[in-house]
Amino acid sequence: MEEETLLAQVTDKAMSWIKGNYDADTKEEVQQMLDSHDKTKLIDAFYKDLEFGTGGLRGIMGAGSNRMNIYTVGSATQGLSNYLKKEFADLDEIKVVIGHDCRNNSRKFAEISADIFSANGIKVYLFENLRPTPEVSFAIRRLGCQSGIMITASHNPKEYNGYKAYWNDGAQVLAPHDKNIIAEVNRIKSVDDIRFEGNKGLIEIIGKDMDKAFIEEVKKLVLSPEAITRHNDLKIVYTPIHGAGSTLVPDALRAVGFTNIISVPEQDVISGDFPTVVSPNPEESAALDLAIKKAIETGADLVMATDPDADRIGTAIRDNKGNFILVNGNQTMLICLYYLMTRRDELQLLTGKEYVVKTIVTTELVKEIATKRGIEIFDCYTGFKWIAEIIRQNEGIKKYIGGGEESYGFLAGDFVRDKDSVSACTLFAEIAAWARDNGKSMYELLQDIYLEYGYSKEVGISLVRKGKEGADEIEAMMKNFRVNPLASLGGSPVTLVKDFAKLEAVDYIHGEHISLEMPTTSNVLQYFTEEGTKLSIRPSGTEPKIKFYIEVKSGHAKTREALEEAEAVANRKINAIREELGI
Repeated sequence: MEEETLLAQVTDKAMSWIKGNYDADTKEEVQQMLDSHDKTKLIDAFYKDLEFGTGGLRGIMGAGSNRMNIYTVGSATQGLSNYLKKEFADLDEIKVVIGHDCRNNSRKFAEISADIFSANGIKVYLFENLRPTPEVSFAIRRLGCQSGIMITASHNPKEYNGYKAYWNDGAQVLAPHDKNIIAEVNRIKSVDDIRFEGNKGLIEIIGKDMDKAFIEEVKKLVLSPEAITRHNDLKIVYTPIHGAGSTLVPDALRAVGFTNIISVPEQDVISGDFPTVVSPNPEESAALDLAIKKAIETGADLVMATDPDADRIGTAIRDNKGNFILVNGNQTMLICLYYLMTRRDELQLLTGKEYVVKTIVTTELVKEIATKRGIEIFDCYTGFKWIAEIIRQNEGIKKYIGGGEESYGFLAGDFVRDKDSVSACTLFAEIAAWARDNGKSMYELLQDIYLEYGYSKEVGISLVRKGKEGADEIEAMMKNFRVNPLASLGGSPVTLVKDFAKLEAVDYIHGEHISLEMPTTSNVLQYFTEEGTKLSIRPSGTEPKIKFYIEVKSGHAKTREALEEAEAVANRKINAIREELGI
């Protein structure tokens, strides 16, 4: 009966699109779904409205209320326009920036959004072509805009596109504006409420000048210019994986002093079909295969890749046998923050007001490094909007050194308020030059961090559950973990449980309930054991996944050779935990 009711509801909604003021191609696609014997596609396309969440929109492209198309994008832009006009009614001119990546329909969605903003009397700065997400954040601040949007689905598969909304500080929207914008978007009940006829006089194209200004800020982050000069011929293979990184990353690397940038021609081709990879996600090893192959052919020292909107960075370095190994997101952040803290210490730049930021699911090893250096560390939720919020709160009071998350995002300078692969790439290359100046490879540098602070290994596992059934399954899994909390992990008793949905922790050692001080609730569970294991569980906010983050520690190795056994011990612990969880 429930299935019959659902089918009737989606059929009614689909018919409203057939009868409504939608274009002919959209109506034809909807009619094909209605005529199909298999109603799965129809249900997925219409069983709900694509939600404008706190980060904007993200979904599969196509016709339907639960799809990314000109009408769902249009509703989002009209709702955002309405809110901006209320919130900034006292301004003579409201201004926004619009950027987009390489994805199919990204330029179309960007231009339609520009038309809608301008039709509502809002000044639009539209990038001439694809650009990295961090440059949109930068441009909002530099041009004194009240908001901005980036058309991208980040590292999602090619079927997806998305819409990120930013506020006047260049960060993704937070409370109370996020909920208020959502309310305005939800008030758009009809396609006829959207003003599609743009005012071209309010749309200004931007590009090269903003690129130059951005790169000038990146150059200011360099802490070891002499090391770069001495090793400027470091062989670096870089790939944008068909995306926006090609517009800034190579130029930024050259601007800070590197002269030997090797491209991957097949992946320099701008394409939303991502023809050389299954997934354009630098978190997945296959995405770097062509770059590593090029590095082997050319004898390169370093491999770097960015995702389609160039906010995430993936890297590969040579091990002590000369083979390339992938550096995961936790290790990338570990290396970057270790360098920034150590180098500032060497240069006597530490004043006692510095701080770093990590997300709650990221390696705890960073905390130990910061504590030893006397540098304050902040924990925040997953998502760079939370890191940006901490930067905003401390602006003019404390000095931001850097921050990141396990999902391959890092931010070295506060002139951007989102993760930034452009400055992350120049920083990573700088660290390689500094390490070489100190007689080390990047691999040996990472090993030495583990020798000083203890070995830690982190693994992320995502279970994909698509569609309505998948969403229901993920919800049931989270409920089960709360109703039946884990008592042990890998044979070690759980001593602390944090439930961020309740903002409450239970300390089993002391028998205490502790309030968690966070800006809002979040659907995240964490388990900690007496030997330092951490397990975090959360549904993805942007993909049909439930994510498990496992971190285990295996003591202090005294030599580089002993790290191999430490890793073996860690792997055994991780495998035991995976077996317990059935993942």
